[in-house]
Amino acid sequence: MIDWLVRRFVRDCDNTGDAAVRTSYGQFAGIVGIVCNVALCVAKGAIGIVAGSVSIVADAVNNLSDAASNIVSLLGFKLASRPADPEHPYGHGRYEYLAGLVVAALVLAIGINLVGSSVDKIVHPTPVEFNGVLVVILLLSIVVKLWMAAFNRSIGRRIDSETLQATAVDSRNDVISTAAVLLSSVVAHYADIQLDGIVGAAVGVFIIWSGIGLVRNTVNPLLGEAPSPELVEHIRAKIMSYPGVLGTHDLMVHDYGPGRQFASAHVEMPVEADPMESHDLIDNIEQDFKNDDGLIVTLHYDPIVTDDPAVTDMRNWIDQAVKIIDPRITIHDLRTVPGPTHTNVIFDCVRPADLELSEEQLRRRVKQIVSDHYPRTVAKITIDESYVSSEQ
Repeated sequence: MIDWLVRRFVRDCDNTGDAAVRTSYGQFAGIVGIVCNVALCVAKGAIGIVAGSVSIVADAVNNLSDAASNIVSLLGFKLASRPADPEHPYGHGRYEYLAGLVVAALVLAIGINLVGSSVDKIVHPTPVEFNGVLVVILLLSIVVKLWMAAFNRSIGRRIDSETLQATAVDSRNDVISTAAVLLSSVVAHYADIQLDGIVGAAVGVFIIWSGIGLVRNTVNPLLGEAPSPELVEHIRAKIMSYPGVLGTHDLMVHDYGPGRQFASAHVEMPVEADPMESHDLIDNIEQDFKNDDGLIVTLHYDPIVTDDPAVTDMRNWIDQAVKIIDPRITIHDLRTVPGPTHTNVIFDCVRPADLELSEEQLRRRVKQIVSDHYPRTVAKITIDESYVSSEQ
């Protein structure tokens, strides 16, 4: 049902990576949310005032804030769709992340406000009116909010939108909140136990907890979180699938908003191969990423000696030996410079971001490992930081 509705209003819906189509999805979701939330706010506000229930009135205000969140989402998608300009060469995609952060902050504020009003109701309890209209309105609200949660989650996943995912969570919270309000009203009517304030406070605490999680999720991409394991593995696997590629390292992914990701990596290729052919292959890989994935990738050519068995054996041994320090540590770009008294062994060592050893401590440990096994060598080590998560 949700897919049919979306396809009726959004053209070219299969091409969700296209910026214009993505904006259409986001704006359509925002308009649907505004209409539904305003209608719920009016209905619940009226019945809450008549019934004298602070939790129902708070629930109505929550719907009004949800409509404001939908307006923020609508504006966020619109601003994010603006093309790149001289001041913002990577586009304006992060407006969508900012919109998601505002929605998360509104959820948090609603939870705090609900706790405050509920505590006041606990201190100064008043009876809650109960009638069939109240039950019908609240049940209708639950049904609508369940549908809206599924609707926003479906579109959010379809276009990979943190903003719509946050909106879906907010709708789910509304279902819990309204169900709790309905339960407290029923208990108050049939058991003469006033739970209105207590239930409102409990729901408020839950919404605050949910809001904190949403804030964390929407702040992460703004701070520069690690790329997803799926994206990292896809990039690595695709680079390694080309003939002549020996390895890849130093992958970095920069996120400037949904559909606006840029990546760079080093590609190891045999030094004995024609450099023009290697350069041509790297150009082809970069172009394939752009055409197939919409990803701008810049690749650096690293020539690797493959016809010297001694260097190959040394590279493989050191790569395994450093894992004694930490299994996640890797080396790359190893080369040797023989001399009359010793041989310089030059390579880079990738340090996981959360490694307890400092850069200098790691360098000293690796040097010791190399000199113990190869006493006539001097290790010249560059410590690289890992820009993907430790699990990747």
